[in-house]
Amino acid sequence: MTLTWRRLTTADFPLLAEWLARPHVARWWNHETSPEAVERDFGPAARGEEPSEDLLVAVDGEPVALVQRCWIADYPQYMGELADQAEIPDRAMTLDYLIGGPERTGQGLGTRILRAVAEATWTDHPTATALVIPVHADNRASWRALEKAGFHRYVEADLEPDNPADDRRHYVYRLDRPQGP
Repeated sequence: MTLTWRRLTTADFPLLAEWLARPHVARWWNHETSPEAVERDFGPAARGEEPSEDLLVAVDGEPVALVQRCWIADYPQYMGELADQAEIPDRAMTLDYLIGGPERTGQGLGTRILRAVAEATWTDHPTATALVIPVHADNRASWRALEKAGFHRYVEADLEPDNPADDRRHYVYRLDRPQGP
């Protein structure tokens, strides 16, 4: 199994809308899926007008997942809420992620993707010091994938949920840049 990724483009928006509408994704992402909404929410990053990197992940050439990667400090409102409750290292980045097809879940793919993107982050962003990822406490599959990928839970936080149906309980995970030999 070969994992690759590239920047999301506007040509990928129909596939992304399909993924966002699937129940296993919609439960945690809670996004509108109309073409206008997908363009509004993902277009700026795809065009390079926003600092986040939306990465379309493929397995053996087949698109299977989306990973968003960004500097936490580029999003001050998000940084503020998180920094009030958790130590955020200088030059920390964060990831958000989804696996598009339900048939791909529960097989360790999320762990492999997280591990690979984390490893690539240290090369792609040489000044990044850590990856910090809040996950809703009820999203067990997500936080277990992080743990299996080497992240550690370092604080529980009271954060605005992505889905308004959820309470504010989150676990915050962290992976520090590996030290040299």
